[in-house]
Amino acid sequence: MKKNLLIGICITIFLIGVIGIIWVLLPQHGTEVNIVQDGVILYQFDLSTTKDQTIDIEYDGRINTVQIENGKIRVLDADCPDHTCVRMGWLESGTLPIVCLPNHLIIQFVDTDESIDAVAK
Repeated sequence: MKKNLLIGICITIFLIGVIGIIWVLLPQHGTEVNIVQDGVILYQFDLSTTKDQTIDIEYDGRINTVQIENGKIRVLDADCPDHTCVRMGWLESGTLPIVCLPNHLIIQFVDTDESIDAVAK
């Protein structure tokens, strides 16, 4: 009897943990995006209304090409040595921005709810 109760409690705790992880990792964000370089907002977009376009952002002689297409945004090409920002693909998460460290560039969703931080939602 005690063994079954202990197994039931362990399964319940496990399921609560899995549900919590899924809830935290689901992309819950709005459609407003900031492109920031050295702490300065260069561009602000509402992806639901912005037309498809590409933007070249220069830093110290290097260029990041940012693409907006079908209500999504990504770094299409970059003159940085590691291309991590390009491999990140489309911006999907409110908790994980696209970052190009060599070019000091951050693309992130705007947190419109001031009362709750982005991680806790």
